[in-house]
Amino acid sequence: MSRTITGRTVVAGVAGSPVGHSLSPLIHNAWLEAAGIDGVYVAFAPGADRFDRFVEGMRGGAVRGVNVTIPFKEVALSMADKASARARGAAAANLLIFESDGTVIADNTDGIGLIGALQAQAEGFDPAAGPIAILGAGGAARGAASALVAAGCPQVRIVNRTLAKAEAVAGALAGAVVACPLTAAADAFDGVTAVINATSAGLSGSGSLDVPLAATPETAVVMDMVYKPLLTPFLAEALRLGRPTVDGLEMLVRQAIPSFEAFFGRVPPADLDVRAVALKALEA
Repeated sequence: MSRTITGRTVVAGVAGSPVGHSLSPLIHNAWLEAAGIDGVYVAFAPGADRFDRFVEGMRGGAVRGVNVTIPFKEVALSMADKASARARGAAAANLLIFESDGTVIADNTDGIGLIGALQAQAEGFDPAAGPIAILGAGGAARGAASALVAAGCPQVRIVNRTLAKAEAVAGALAGAVVACPLTAAADAFDGVTAVINATSAGLSGSGSLDVPLAATPETAVVMDMVYKPLLTPFLAEALRLGRPTVDGLEMLVRQAIPSFEAFFGRVPPADLDVRAVALKALEA
């Protein structure tokens, strides 16, 4: 991958701490090269307590925008002058756009990635077909719950070790979202159409989720937002039980599509299998 940087090169990137593991630069730069766009996508690693200064320094549009990852998604939303309904519903932003007049616009494409991944890898999946359980009560869980409710899911069950945290998510979203203690996971899994891991358990092969996946219906889709490793212990257990699975890499790729369009004004080239590019990097 070799491109000439010019005076007109559009710069975008991803900000996180840590961020060196991110596959986003690989994905976006592969699209840029395939499309022949004069742009570049880089990684930014602001100090954990200096993200607000980082955003202030970006005002004015010298950098077109950034994707935002852990641990900055919540503060990213607070730094924005304008925010989409998706970002407000998730109480977090994974996308900031810096306008030339100094305005910062926040959005959240994680929900698009979540629904897109489920529909891509679980043929015929319909978020509105029945209840869905989410493991975890952090920002990723709230974002997933908000997206699923918006997509018509009749009930989202937030399953978490600390019930108060699950209740906080349910209270913020209200209506179709309910809180469940981890000790009642088997009951929470009853009749679900999907179970989604929105925790970091399994990241880089560390830790596992001790939950009764066997209590799910045989047709229930099991998804893990973690993509390193691609086959987490959680997904391995689901496969052992014969459940259809969806991996975190598909979500990463699909949330990147609207981000790329926001940065560079064009949809990514459809003829490039960017998932294959990312898989090759993971295997390496």
